[in-house]
Order: sequence, then C-alpha cells, then structure tokens
Amino acid sequence: MLKGINKLISPELLKVLMEMGHGDEIVFGDANFPAASHAAHLVRADGHTITDLLDAILPLFPLDYAVDYSAILMECNREREPAVWTRYEELLTKYPDGNKRFVRLPKPAFYERAKKACCVVATGESEGFANLIIRKGIIK
Repeated sequence: MLKGINKLISPELLKVLMEMGHGDEIVFGDANFPAASHAAHLVRADGHTITDLLDAILPLFPLDYAVDYSAILMECNREREPAVWTRYEELLTKYPDGNKRFVRLPKPAFYERAKKACCVVATGESEGFANLIIRKGIIK
C-alpha cells in the first residue's frame, strides 16, 4: 500500500504511468471502444468513468507543455457534443499545461493513433464518443 495514491489507480495502471516517458500517449476508451484490438498494452478499468480516472491520475501525471493541445478527442457525429467533454476541460484546466485546445480526430485517425499509444485503458464510461488521449510531459 502507498499513501496518497487514489484507490481508482490499479497497480497495473500506476506501473504504466510510471513507465511512460515524455511524449508517450495514453488512451482512455469508453465502454464501446475496441480496446483489446487497438491496444499495444491494455489496462482494464471496467466500472470506472473516464472523468473519475482523470481526476485520480492528473495530480500525478505531467501534461505535455510542448504541444499545442491538452487532449485528443474522437470526432462526434452527433448534433451536440458529449457532455463529458466539458468535464474533461474542467479537469484538465486545473493543471498548468491543461489549458490548451482539444484536438478532434475522425474515428479512423483516432483508432490509428490509439494503436500507437503506450497504453489503452478500457473503462466503463457509458457516454458515447467519450474516448480521450492525453500525452505525458516532463517534471519541471
């Protein structure tokens, strides 16, 4: 056991976060994301929402200041953006390098980027088009 580590962060996820280097990306896939077929490394976090996981890891995870975006979203083909996107922005802007724009990629491009990511975290997020990629920065 460790002090100060949110209980939502499994030992496997903590290990991945520690092993990631500057520029490595991590994908948080919603419950519909084809995580197993798109992951170089898969971590299961079933039953947890992406926002809860972000809230748990962002105090530990330096965002990449060297790029002009905070996160990458999967483009939505609905009239309205998913409500969870607003929550992502709220969570990310709490951190120094999380106040940048979000990039939106078409589904095929998002899937290709996910295949190159360090890890895909399969979540229980039920909102559609909630998939998110963040990029690790450095400790200043």
